[in-house]
This record gives sequence, structure tokens and C-alpha cells, in this order.
Amino acid sequence: MIKTVFIASTEAHSGKSIVSIGLVNMLLGKAQKIGYYKPIITNNQFEKKDNHIDAILKHFALPMTYEDTYAFTWQQAMQQMETESQGEIIDTIIRKFKYLENNYDFTIVEGTDYLGEGSAFEFEINVQIAKNLRAPAIIVISGEGKSTAQVVNGALTAMHNFDAREIQVLAVVANRVKHESVKDVEDLLKQQLPPDVLLAIIPEDRSLQNPTMREIFNKLNGKLLFGEDQLDNQADNFVTGAMQVPNFLNYIKENVVIITPGDRGDIIISALQANLSTNYPKVAGIILTAGYEPEEPITKLINGLQNIMPIIAVEAGTFQTSNEVGAIRSKITPDNTKKIQLAIDTFNRCINTAELDKRIVTSKQSGITPRMFQYQLTEWAKSSKKHIVLPEGKDERILKAAARLVSQGIVNLTLLGDVTEITTITNRLGIDLDPAAVRIINPADDVYYNDYVETLYELRKTKNVNMEMARDLMTDVSYFGTMMVYKGHADGMVSGAVHTTQHTIRPALQFIKTKPGISVVSSIFFMCLPDRVCIFGDCAVNPNPTAEQLAEIAISSAESSERFGIEPRVAMLSYSSGTSGEGADVEKVRRATEIVKQKRPDLKVEGPIQYDAAVDPVVGSSKLPGSEVAGQASVLIFPDLNTGNNTYKAVQRETGALAIGPMLQGLNKPVNDLSRGCTVDDIFNTVIITAIQCQDN
Repeated sequence: MIKTVFIASTEAHSGKSIVSIGLVNMLLGKAQKIGYYKPIITNNQFEKKDNHIDAILKHFALPMTYEDTYAFTWQQAMQQMETESQGEIIDTIIRKFKYLENNYDFTIVEGTDYLGEGSAFEFEINVQIAKNLRAPAIIVISGEGKSTAQVVNGALTAMHNFDAREIQVLAVVANRVKHESVKDVEDLLKQQLPPDVLLAIIPEDRSLQNPTMREIFNKLNGKLLFGEDQLDNQADNFVTGAMQVPNFLNYIKENVVIITPGDRGDIIISALQANLSTNYPKVAGIILTAGYEPEEPITKLINGLQNIMPIIAVEAGTFQTSNEVGAIRSKITPDNTKKIQLAIDTFNRCINTAELDKRIVTSKQSGITPRMFQYQLTEWAKSSKKHIVLPEGKDERILKAAARLVSQGIVNLTLLGDVTEITTITNRLGIDLDPAAVRIINPADDVYYNDYVETLYELRKTKNVNMEMARDLMTDVSYFGTMMVYKGHADGMVSGAVHTTQHTIRPALQFIKTKPGISVVSSIFFMCLPDRVCIFGDCAVNPNPTAEQLAEIAISSAESSERFGIEPRVAMLSYSSGTSGEGADVEKVRRATEIVKQKRPDLKVEGPIQYDAAVDPVVGSSKLPGSEVAGQASVLIFPDLNTGNNTYKAVQRETGALAIGPMLQGLNKPVNDLSRGCTVDDIFNTVIITAIQCQDN
């Protein structure tokens, strides 16, 4: 079952507040703690709080603070966009959301209000938020002032845009649809929406759309002369009282607001009388313009009446006031319990809540995004802090990454190298590396040096390693760091920014060795593509694995995938798909696939399969119809190192994907290799995945 729903619209004033209020009310009957989150709010200079958030928190008494319900105001988000990347904004939104997810049974997330500039840009932000929070969406479309065709096309376009970004859509709600169009809109959308998408049509309702006299009073910032107890009157129409009384009376409609100059006593008196008459509709209120207030005799008359509708005086002229009243959009405020209850009743009447509840229960979270994946990695690493040794302590990139890791409290670190030399480098570069938080060890001077020499000699003496050779090898930072891991003085090691892969992993192969049942050490990269994370293996260690080794690499990679929260769908890559190809290379992959199926029948695996058929749903369904892997592979196993290494680098460079790794698989204790062209981010991420591997040990 999912724990989050994202309520999205594609334009301003869609009425999505009805859905969020109704959904909170529905879920409160099924869960004890409901969280509400609106990542980016549209703050108003006249309002201290977002009215909608305030209404939900107060009416439902949700156990959360106002500050926890949002991450940014629209202005803050735009300012941060100018100085930092959109990714930084998403990271903050994820971090605040994760707090709610961990503390509440269910969290309702609401998109932006489209009151800023650039609807396409705002839509993209909402899509990115929904995607990164792994939340299925309820899309709300406004039918206000639209034809049947416009409503249907708007709903289908929104649906296709979310679907194209692989965001599950639970329901489409067409709100404020003209009464005469309801049946046509419903019939057309039912024909064209997927059967698993719930459809709801909410007819236009003046009681929900139009403001109250209180909202008009607050918006005009006028002076209330009479009728404070009637401020909740619904204002469905307004008329300008500038004509003679007989003509004016013809324009009075139900819940009308009368706008007239304050010196028109005749209009005021006739409006009051009409409101008392059973022959005329109810008058919602009177607005007196141009800074005039009623003369004393009229005031005296009004004071003698009961149940007076609100009478408000404003400084602006009649024309300006009429325009301002016409532009007022009703908001559901905390004090308007009548409108909140109306929203709940409308939701329950127009939306099949039993079916919606069923879809929430049976829905599953979508694939993990790169931002969410990186956030989860960091949180996993912090949950059980491990000790990582970095042998290449003099490298500037290592030192910068170390500073970030320590400042965020992710791991405990040991750097190998000369203390004075390392301190000189950090001072010169202005790297804020707290000496109290990082151990710096010079191998030859360390108290464990002789013990490590003895251990290495005992482990390798049958391999023609004498004591002198052991002493010499133990001054090598790769051997010393690996021995720290072997002896339990560090949990894991990351190296290779300066040294070759062979230099980094040779000591691990010599005495840390492989896990029981594992014959080959292999590697994977976590490929953080724009909208998903997948695994590439083996791209760093084995030049030309046999079918048996390839099967072992696939199984290890699938297990790593599952460990890091990615559902494994394994594609055994080759230059042909299915039974179409022949040749030794294809047969090797075909044989490896069979071995995987024999050893791990629970895994979803397909092979041989081409790369495009593995990742593209259209190509996959064409070449291998009915496959559980084709078009949606998450673990891609390359037939040899040449193919794998070149492919991961090509994807990384051409798409801008972040490649985290390589992460070595199969060793008894974690040792990971860096590329000599690695960046600070590469080191940072590799240390984190190493720390997570250490938790399994």
C-alpha cells in the first residue's frame, strides 16, 4: 500500500482544495495520523499563513505545525533557483517530506497554485516533485468557462503528461463542469481514459465557487457599518445601483451584492425593503462607494431594523469597486466551517470513495528517482555509522569529499598519509576538515604496523612472501588500508583516485578474499538517469567472463539491486534478442541466462536481449511480447568488460547521468575502487555505498 498521494492541477483556480479536504476527511477514518504537505506555497503579503493549509490543520486538528507543511514560498523557490540548481530545491522538498513520511500513517501532498509566472515551468516542477516523492497522482482539471471538448482535451493532455513521466495516475477529477456538459464530459472521458484510472465529475456549484461577504470585506479592506453577524452570507451575484429605483429592483437576484455610491439613500432603503419582502430574492450585502456613508436619518432607520445584511463603506469609486469584487476568488478559510463541510459533502457525493480507497490500498510506489535514491543512500549510511579508510589522503579530491562526509556526519574516516603534508594541503585549499573528526595515519609510524606485517607474512608466506617483503608491502597505503579492514580496525576501504584498479583490489583478493559460494569478484555502477536509477554490471573488473561467471555476476547484481531498494529486473545483454541471433557470444549469454533461472527461479530475468529492447517499453513489447523484463529492466548485465565499460561511460557523458561506483561485489569485506578521473561527488557517493555495504557485515 502507498502512503502518499499527490494532488495536482494544471492551472490556477482548479478547485483542488475540494479534493484535498475530502481526501483528508476520508483517510482520517482509516488512519490515526494524517500528514499534509504543500511543498511550494503561494504566500500573500496580506496573509501570514496559507489559508488552505491553515483551514486543513485547524478543521481536522492535524497533529503537525504549520512550518512542517511546506518547504518554500514561491518567491523563495525562485530566488534559490537563481543561485542554485533545481535539484537542490528537490533535495530540500524530499528531506522535509521524508520527515512526514516517517512520522505519519499517510501524507497528502498538494501541488502549487499556478499563481506565479509560466504555467509550463510550474507544471514541470509539480511533475518533478510527484516523481521524486514516488507519489501517485490525482489530477484536478477546471471546467470553468470551458466547452466539453476543452475539458476533455485538458484532462487527457494532463493524463498523458503524467503517464509519459511514469507517474501513476489514480484518478482524474473534472471540477466546475457546466451542468449541461456533465454527461458528455463523463461519457467521452470514460471512453478514452485507461480503465484503471478513476473518473469523477464535479458540476459547478456557486456555493463553493463564489465568495462570502466576509471574503469581500477582507479583500476590499473597507469599513463595516452594519451586519457583522451576517458576514457569512454567500455572494453569488453583484449589481451596480446607479439607476432609478424601479429599474434597479428588476436586477435583484438571489444572494446579490449591491454596489452603489454611499449618497444614494434611495437605493439603500429600497435594497433593505426588498430583502424584507417575500416577493424579492435575498440580498447578500451592500457596498457603499466613493467614501460616502449614509446620512443620519438613514442610519437611524437602519439601526431600528433586525437581521441587517452587511453594509460596507469603501473609499474607491463604484467602477473600481465593481471590478475588484468581480475578481475575488473564494478561498476556504479556517473560520468558514460551512464551506469546509460543503467541500467534504461534494467530495463524498461526486467521487467513488470506496473505489478510490481500493486503488490506494492496491497501488505500489513507482521506481526510485536519482534524487530520492541519493537521499536514501545518505540516510541509510547515517543510520549505522561506519568507519571507512581512504588510503590516498594527499589527493585534493579525497580531502574535499572527506570534509563533506564528516560535516554531514555520514561516516567516521581515517586518511592515510603524513599529517603535516595533509594539513598543509587543507590549509592551502581552504578545506574545512576538522582534525578532531578525522584520523590521519602514516602507515610506517603506526602502532599497528608491526602487527600488520606479521599478519601479512602469516597469510602470504605460502605464496613466497618473506618478512622483508611483508614490511615493504605494508608501507604501501593500499595494503595498509586493506589490512585495517581485514583486522577490523576499519569497516571498509575506498581507493583508486590515484592508483590503478589492480593496485587497489589486489590486496583484497589476496587476503580478504571472496564470500563463501562466490567464485568471482565483480562490479556494478548505479546509473542515475534523469528519471530512474538502474544498475550496470560488470563494467570494471572482469574482461571476458564465462557463462558461469556471467550468471554469478547477474545474481550478485540482482542481490545488490534489492539491497539498495531497486526492484531487480535482470536483462542479460547481447547483440540479439530472444532466439533471433546465433554465434558464440550470444550462446554464452543464453547459457548464462539459463543458469540464473536454475539457481534463482524467483528472479525476473531475460536474455539474450538488446539494450533498446531492455529499456524501451515500445521496442521491448515488439521484440519480446509478454516479457516481465523487456522495456523495464533495472539491472543490465553486459557480456564483457569492453562493452560494459564503454557503454556506462557513453551513457554518463551523453545523458549527463550520475554514475555511482564501481561497487565491488563478492568480497568478504567492502573494498571499493575509484576511477582515476573521479570527481569529488564520485568519491562522496562511493564512500556512502561502501558504508552501507559495511552494515551488512
